[in-house]
Amino acid sequence: MTKAVVSQGSRVSLHFSIELESGELVDSTRDRSPATFEYGDGNLLPGFEQALLGLAEGDRSRIRIAPEQGFGMRNPNNLQRYAVSDFKDMELEPGLMVSFSDPSQGGLPGIVDSIDGDRVTIDFNHPLAGKMLYFDVEIIAIELI
Repeated sequence: MTKAVVSQGSRVSLHFSIELESGELVDSTRDRSPATFEYGDGNLLPGFEQALLGLAEGDRSRIRIAPEQGFGMRNPNNLQRYAVSDFKDMELEPGLMVSFSDPSQGGLPGIVDSIDGDRVTIDFNHPLAGKMLYFDVEIIAIELI
């Protein structure tokens, strides 16, 4: 009997971890229940999903995901400058996450990049944009749907 493989129209349960080139762990399911998704449902970034195509139950793989296939490249247009006074009663410091109201998306997170006098630069790039990622995956189960 042929093992099921990850393909369009399959529900996949897997354990994964995502690491940066430095080895820093970004996310992992290894200490909790496996993640489950339907291939092609848009819940995984295309580079992650494509890397799983054809893997079978029980397979393990370490996959290098380039920024263009992961969270994209950093976009300098996503750095926006504001007046410090726009952030009333907030202690701004680099690395602080600030949520902005966006009617189309709900809250839009930004990270304080720098403060220069009375101006603050907010970075709206995804924190993993521009980063090479390593996706370690173990396919637990595949169900054809």
